Amino acid sequence: MDMAWIAMRAAILVPLLAYLCWSDAKRRLLPWQATIGGLVAGLAIQAGFRGLEGLGDGFAAAGICVLIFFVPCLLGGAGGGDLKLFAACGAFLGVREIPFYMIAVSFAGIIEMFAMLAMRRGTARRLAHYLRCMFDWRYDRAAGRAALPPRDSEKERIPYGIAIAAGCLATIAAECVFTWA
Repeated sequence: MDMAWIAMRAAILVPLLAYLCWSDAKRRLLPWQATIGGLVAGLAIQAGFRGLEGLGDGFAAAGICVLIFFVPCLLGGAGGGDLKLFAACGAFLGVREIPFYMIAVSFAGIIEMFAMLAMRRGTARRLAHYLRCMFDWRYDRAAGRAALPPRDSEKERIPYGIAIAAGCLATIAAECVFTWA
């Protein structure tokens, strides 16, 4: 890949993702104007640098990202803003980068969760409940679920936009490293 391609994507993504991370951390909200604007910018930069092939790649990557993140949204584990941000970052990255991007977002989410627990910005009860449901066959799931705090509690909500942004930037950084190698 051309270094100008990587630099242009980073120049657009860094301020956009910084704003979205701030918004998600402060208000637990990813504004649709910024996420859809990011999607449009990702498709435009793909088309500008790589023509119709790049535009198709950006659309395909955004579509794959929507399909991947749709189930967590349906189950209430993620919001619509997270879905749009995931798709926007996918449009910037392209189909080839999606597997690494998914892994990077997953690891960033795990790190973010433990950081929130360490800073006492989250509660470990829901995590403990899920782990016990998976690994302890004697666990009373109904009683455990009843003892959990409400899902809309501020301490229960993880600003996952931060993990999505970190995964996107890590993917671009890895692409940069492999380009120079």
